[in-house]
Amino acid sequence: MRGKVGLVIGLAAGYVLGARAGRERYEQIKEQAERVWELPAVQKQVDRAKDFGKSAVMALPNALWDGAVKVTRAASSRGTAGERVDAAVRAGTRSGDDVARAAQTTADEVKDALRDRDGS
Repeated sequence: MRGKVGLVIGLAAGYVLGARAGRERYEQIKEQAERVWELPAVQKQVDRAKDFGKSAVMALPNALWDGAVKVTRAASSRGTAGERVDAAVRAGTRSGDDVARAAQTTADEVKDALRDRDGS
């Protein structure tokens, strides 16, 4: 029992002392990080990343969603079950092509962004 009480007291003392020293060091690290973040070169890259994120990254999810909607509409259209299946398959094939094009566009934009970043 005495060993457990000593352990708890030791842990509590270590926590209090560590928290005081830790907070000061944390503030120093935080200030340095904020200085780096505010550098013009860093902000330029942040702006480029935001622009990239707005354009390329949304191309693929939009193509996927549009494809799913088209297939669903085709599958629920009028006609016999076989006609609806055929319409859904055609819509799925066209949508697959759209998704492939969107994926290729996104991949090309990523490559261009990396090339621009590296300066090559």
